[in-house]
Amino acid sequence: MTQYYGDQNQPNHSKVAVEHDVVMRGRRLLEITGVKQVESFDNEEFLLETVMGFLAVRGQNLQMKNLDVDKGLVSIKGKIFDIVYLDEQNEEKAKGFFGKLFR
Repeated sequence: MTQYYGDQNQPNHSKVAVEHDVVMRGRRLLEITGVKQVESFDNEEFLLETVMGFLAVRGQNLQMKNLDVDKGLVSIKGKIFDIVYLDEQNEEKAKGFFGKLFR
């Protein structure tokens, strides 16, 4: 099911997952796979670099429940307001949205 970069003969701990999934459970728990790096986070916003681009998660009382950088897994709990990919074609819309949100 999960694809990997690298040689199939390498040990499992040196393989990096390519698959990217976002699973939300009841708007209170978010599980994200394919995370390369956590750029920043606080109790209102997480900015994650994933294999499919940057992902912003905004909400209230957000906490990192689980972080496994080897597997590329991040779990976030709290009240989720929105999840948005920040790519170049939507950059102006994202800036406008962030500007309105944080005035």
